[in-house]
Amino acid sequence: MDAVTLARWQFGITTVYHYLFVPITIAMSMLVAILQTVWVKTGKDRFLQLTKFFGKLFLINFALGIVTGIVQEFQFGMNWSEYSRFVGDIFGAPLALEALLAFFLESTFIGLWIFGWDRLPKKVHLATIYAAAFGTMLSAVFILAANSWMQNPVGSVFNVETGRAEIDGVSGFLALFSNPVFLATFPHTIAAAYMVGGGVVAGVSFWHLARLNKQIADGVTTDEENHVASWRWASKLGAWVLLISGLFVVITGDMQSKAMTEAQPMKMAAAEGLFDTETNASFSVLTIGALDGRSGVHLIRVPGLLSILAGHDTVQGINDLEEQYRTEGFRMNDGSQQALQAAVAAAIERGEISPEIQRSFMDLDPVPNVAISYWTFRLMMGAGFAAMGIAAVMLLWLRKGSPKPAWWLTLGAWGLPLLPLAGNAFGWIFTEMGRQPWIVAGVLPTATAVSPTVSPSAVIFSMVVYTLLYGGLAVLELWLFLKYTKAGLPEVQKVEVVDDPDQPMSFAY
Repeated sequence: MDAVTLARWQFGITTVYHYLFVPITIAMSMLVAILQTVWVKTGKDRFLQLTKFFGKLFLINFALGIVTGIVQEFQFGMNWSEYSRFVGDIFGAPLALEALLAFFLESTFIGLWIFGWDRLPKKVHLATIYAAAFGTMLSAVFILAANSWMQNPVGSVFNVETGRAEIDGVSGFLALFSNPVFLATFPHTIAAAYMVGGGVVAGVSFWHLARLNKQIADGVTTDEENHVASWRWASKLGAWVLLISGLFVVITGDMQSKAMTEAQPMKMAAAEGLFDTETNASFSVLTIGALDGRSGVHLIRVPGLLSILAGHDTVQGINDLEEQYRTEGFRMNDGSQQALQAAVAAAIERGEISPEIQRSFMDLDPVPNVAISYWTFRLMMGAGFAAMGIAAVMLLWLRKGSPKPAWWLTLGAWGLPLLPLAGNAFGWIFTEMGRQPWIVAGVLPTATAVSPTVSPSAVIFSMVVYTLLYGGLAVLELWLFLKYTKAGLPEVQKVEVVDDPDQPMSFAY
């Protein structure tokens, strides 16, 4: 494989791995804040126990997320220096803000939350976890604004003298956050993250609930019965969070599919494997046939659903869009271009851009991998709906009685966090693979963005190192997560504020 393919594999592996921690961090920070709020309001120890228990799981995840996230930015200089050179003035701005504002906000207040249990008044200490949760949201704002710009490059111009894309002043910077793709992507991503967080709380709590019910049946103390009440309450909280956020995922997903169709009609066509333009286009739930989508048997189809998702009665097919690219260049669904896309196309016609980019535009195949786009789109939705189904069944079961250990209960408990987590991963694979062959839609082909001096052997070496390192971290993460999950609710003592400034701070976990 060439350096471009290897660099894409490396970035894909590290990104998908890192994103396993992101939705848990986003959602769990707020859910822990909610648990602590209930404790502050009621004063009941069981809510303090739940806060400390899920707070520990959140901190384990947060630490691993930081370690794996640092590598992401290194890769822009290692393997994608041409990308950084060409669009760094735009893409670098939200990344810098994410590091300077969001990351320092969340890390600072998480530190205060960890060490401030006996140093800060209850309500002030509670405010620190809310501030940390807000920081995770703010971090998502900047990261998603940068990624949405790659999908739909608004607010930017091409500087012929420097040969680089630049932000078009203050209005251009603000356009990053009013980008239609961003306005749909942000709530969709946050809602999907809360599906994962709700799944973690519900799955862990439901497993403990089933286990403790058996112990009570065998004759255990009243103390254990109190824990059952705690796990039952947490199970309902997590399940309701998963279901409600799942509904928001459906609503915002519809918004995102319409924004995607306007900015990247080829991605929507690839998501359905639609090669010929179709009016009142149907959506195939399951297809068996050739992986390229050009032939096959659609076993289950929903009439008109694709047109509803796209927001247009007529949905353009891959063949027509490919022909349009050959004759007119990259176009959005209405036939127009963003200013940067038009400026780059004009610079190519005048020969004012690098020969490598000119050749890449001429040789470029505008069709992404249809099989990956098609199946990740469906796996994303299928995993999410399956998790919502398990959560609904769990709530119905809790209304009828108390669960007892069974293989299917254990399977369902594992599925609650893992299914929405898989849905998040499949969603990002679809988002990035469906944009190909562009790293910035209509502006910069992926093949020209790789570092010109990087060799395949260098990428292979770093990819193997990162993969082995991440594999070791995965084992550590899973071991810690399972260890403290199995330990159950911790014993807690009355929280009292220490007035002595000379007393060393204590680590609450």
